Amino acid sequence: MRRAVCPGSFDPVTSGHLDIVRRAAALFDEVVVAVGVNPSKSRLFGPEERIAMLEQGVTDLANVEVAGFTGLITAYCREIDAQAIVKGLRSGTDFDYEIQMAQMNAHLTGVETVFVTADPQFGFVSSSLVKEVATFGGDVSRLVPDFVLGPLTERLAAKRD
Repeated sequence: MRRAVCPGSFDPVTSGHLDIVRRAAALFDEVVVAVGVNPSKSRLFGPEERIAMLEQGVTDLANVEVAGFTGLITAYCREIDAQAIVKGLRSGTDFDYEIQMAQMNAHLTGVETVFVTADPQFGFVSSSLVKEVATFGGDVSRLVPDFVLGPLTERLAAKRD
């Protein structure tokens, strides 16, 4: 069985993230969406919230599960016997950054990285940009799933108050 990991912070989950997970699910027998849990980093949503949002986004994908992890993604891959890491690429800048990570991960454990290019409709979408636009009242409804939009709007409004 071929198992892959789709790692990320997913703060918040975007439609682009879910597109990459769906495409990975078509390529591998099993996909684990691995939510990075780093207590030293400040996130808009806590780990449990991000995991719950992702679980909601993949309910129709029988071969996908969601889990949190801490530490190196390669150690997590080894722990769950994953053969690959799936990363979405939006641009050449992403590739320049991710290729070094992929080479380091392969060096550390032999785990391969599979790059999946972003669907053009999501090529400009990042969690950071979504948060920034939403903070200033911009419409991000086509960039995040409905089940993320409400909590995102509420959380940002609470931060402003």
